[in-house]
Amino acid sequence: MNIVLLGPPGGGKGTQAKILVEERGMVQLSTGDMLRAAKTSGTAMGNKVAAVMDAGELVTDGIVIDLIAEQLDKNSGGEFIFDGFPRTLAQADALDALLTSKGTHLNHVIEMQVDDKALVNRVTSRSTCGSCGEGYNEISKPIPSNGSCSKCGNTDFQRRADDNEHSFRIRLMAYYKETSPLIGYYHAKNLLSSVDGLVEIKQVKESILSVLS
Repeated sequence: MNIVLLGPPGGGKGTQAKILVEERGMVQLSTGDMLRAAKTSGTAMGNKVAAVMDAGELVTDGIVIDLIAEQLDKNSGGEFIFDGFPRTLAQADALDALLTSKGTHLNHVIEMQVDDKALVNRVTSRSTCGSCGEGYNEISKPIPSNGSCSKCGNTDFQRRADDNEHSFRIRLMAYYKETSPLIGYYHAKNLLSSVDGLVEIKQVKESILSVLS
């Protein structure tokens, strides 16, 4: 089974992807994670990614598709979660062509519906463990009262530099311009399901599992 988690930044896609990885053994393909890993891999593709990123340029869709193809081959037979990709209609077409060439396809696209105001509050309240990357949020999942990460015990927590209202609204506008057209695109393909992304994490998980069942 292959799925796309679709929704605005801060909508909870990464959190739900991690749950699916842990509970269903799915493989999360996060564009950001793949690029960071490739940059330091020392491979021919990694050197190509590093050269582009070090020059301050945007990584092309072709490079991202090549990285995804590598992961599909590496984890042949696995179930994949596409998190943060595709972001545009052109990327959606490229992903469809790639999956077809590999003899597979998308089974579900799950839109995580959220309210802009609630998103701003969520994003400006979040932080991550500086050691293991576990996510926390002052509203829905506060840092434990002892000041230590519940997963690894680390006491160093970090916030993204762009997790402020001004920067986030710029990212949100980019989502509406570039990515939200995918909602209609996948609806037309009869692949789209929507879940409420603002309820408790466990409730979101149950809604997603209900779609996948």
